[in-house]
Amino acid sequence: MFRYQILVEYDGTGFKGWQIQKKSKSVQGLIQKIISMLLKEKIILIGSGRTDTGVHAIEQSAHFDCKNKIKELNRFLKSVNYFLNKDAVTILKIRKKNSNFHARFSAKMRIYKYIIINRLSVPVLERNRSWHIIKELDLVLMKRGAKKLIGTMDFSTFRKKSCKAKSPVRTIKLIKIKSLRNRIEIEFRSQSFLQQQVRSMVGCLKYLGEKKWSLNKFENILKSKKRSLCAPPAPPEGLFLSRVIY
Repeated sequence: MFRYQILVEYDGTGFKGWQIQKKSKSVQGLIQKIISMLLKEKIILIGSGRTDTGVHAIEQSAHFDCKNKIKELNRFLKSVNYFLNKDAVTILKIRKKNSNFHARFSAKMRIYKYIIINRLSVPVLERNRSWHIIKELDLVLMKRGAKKLIGTMDFSTFRKKSCKAKSPVRTIKLIKIKSLRNRIEIEFRSQSFLQQQVRSMVGCLKYLGEKKWSLNKFENILKSKKRSLCAPPAPPEGLFLSRVIY
């Protein structure tokens, strides 16, 4: 068997997420179907992790095994993209890997970005790729709150009830907030995240930025480990899986 890694860019707007769904369109299912057709064998595509309905990817990572070696990778890449591009999906790169590589379990860091358009006017170019917030956000306060989220701790407050992770403990390596012309970008780095953790953290940072919460209340809600106290999660369209580091 031969193992290959692919790097995938996609607009998640028309999909029910990355993970294969029985009756719904998924990114994983679409790519798996097309590669199986081209290779004339059934392949199983393994992603670095799932993304929810409407979430995008700048560089998702996945791998698959096949019986025969792919001789011309660039030609194969063009063939796959010929079928994928109409669905707003493209394979950026394909690489030959050894059998020890695993898209999910070999990952050392996952980087997510969340985009907020903070202005009165509705965004047009980034309508399905950002969260439009009219009320001016206090970035200084949001940055102070973000620092409280860095480190190893129990993130039960930000964990969706359907999350199947064995432990709510995660280590956030970095949260960086930057703004340019009413466009706020929040970057999160961790080896792994709980289901809906990033969107839940963004939702709470938004409450902080709007001054609905004080910094003290933000910290108390984090320490409470109670999902019921969490702010509403940020919408999926502003979230991007930016990169997976191995």
